[in-house]
Amino acid sequence: MLTEREKYQVQEHIKISFREDFSDQGDHSSKSSFHEETQASAVLISKDTGIIAGIEIAELVFHFLDPELKFNQFIEDGQCIEPGMKIFELKGRASSILSAERLALNYLQRMSGIATITAAYVDAVSGTKAQILDTRKTSPGLRVFEKMAVKIGGGKNHRFGLYDMIMLKDNHIDYAGGIKAALDSCYKYKEANSLDIPVEIETRSLTDVEKVLRDGRVDRIMLDNFSLEETRKAVELINGRIEIESSGGITLSNLRAYADCGVDFISIGALTHHIKSLDLSLKASIS
Repeated sequence: MLTEREKYQVQEHIKISFREDFSDQGDHSSKSSFHEETQASAVLISKDTGIIAGIEIAELVFHFLDPELKFNQFIEDGQCIEPGMKIFELKGRASSILSAERLALNYLQRMSGIATITAAYVDAVSGTKAQILDTRKTSPGLRVFEKMAVKIGGGKNHRFGLYDMIMLKDNHIDYAGGIKAALDSCYKYKEANSLDIPVEIETRSLTDVEKVLRDGRVDRIMLDNFSLEETRKAVELINGRIEIESSGGITLSNLRAYADCGVDFISIGALTHHIKSLDLSLKASIS
């Protein structure tokens, strides 16, 4: 279920997207083809195998345009789908169904692709303590949808933006003058602004890990582009004192090996920026 904040973001994006499709003219294809009160039904059918995600969004799209449309879903977000499966049915004005069809499918197909690849990564680390995280490598303006799809696929959301976590990456550290200088400045800033948000810091070597451990203030250490051997050594050094996140150069083929090192999280940018949309089709019929 969407939170109130998420629902507001989604509805604002839907409004902008309809404006993109309609401009100030509307749907000339539907207007020119049949009477505006023509009644019809349509069924969304899967043409692919994967995890469905975005049914809740699709319903919002159709009802944003026409609250009188009847929306009847047959399965829930997060379920496995196969070719030929019926996902939901619509009944009401044919013009409303067709005018909203592409926008609803654009959300559904992309979100389902993200949920499907996320589920594959989550399955690959099954039995370990590692959790799969997304990143901020999302399509501009679509983050709420893409991170929602990650959760539907069984993954966890990393920070949503630049405001809900402090993440000191290599460039922050270099600009600040090193790890200690960056952390000193960070915690002064937190205190001055009464910020109660977690702090994560990126490390590029085992020496960096040792420096962070000596400081001892952060909530999570990111091991950036560490080899498997370096990751194992870092996990031994940290010894459960601070959460550990592995990131960089991790794919489905080596994912399990990194999870077996004992890290708490593995962040995967490819969940949202390197995906294949699922093939779905809305089949319409006159009532």
